[in-house]
Amino acid sequence: MTLLADIILVVHALVVAFNVGGLAAIWIGAALKWRWIRNFWFRAIHLGAIGFVAVGSLVGMVCPLTVLEDALRQAGPTQSGFIQRWVGRLLYYDFPASVFTAAYVLFALIVALTFIYIKPDRRAYRTGRTGRTGRPGPSS
Repeated sequence: MTLLADIILVVHALVVAFNVGGLAAIWIGAALKWRWIRNFWFRAIHLGAIGFVAVGSLVGMVCPLTVLEDALRQAGPTQSGFIQRWVGRLLYYDFPASVFTAAYVLFALIVALTFIYIKPDRRAYRTGRTGRTGRPGPSS
C-alpha cells in the first residue's frame, strides 16, 4: 500500500505544480507571445482545477487525494520512505485551515482574472497543415 500511497502523493504534487506552474506559464507565455498558453482546454482545465480546490476548501472538504493517501498509509507500514518524506514536505504545512482557504480562494481569483484578461482562444491550435479549421481538406 505504501507504493500506491507514494504514487498518489506524487500525483498530488503534480496537480499542485500544474496549478501554480500553469499560472506562471500563462503570464510568461503572454509576455513572450506563446500561442499554446491561449489553448482553451488547457486554460479551462487549469481554472477548473484551482476552482475545485478553492470551492472544496470553502465548504470544508478535505482534498480527496489527501484522504486517499492517508487511507493507504494507514493500511501499510508506519515508517516513512523517501518519497513521503521529501514530497510530503513540499505539500503539507502546519497552518490553520483558514490560511489555506484564503490562499486557495485568492489564487483562484487571480487565475479567474487571468482567464478574463489574457483570454484563451478556442482556435489557438486549430491551424496547421490541414488549414484554418483543423479539419482535413479534400484529397488532391
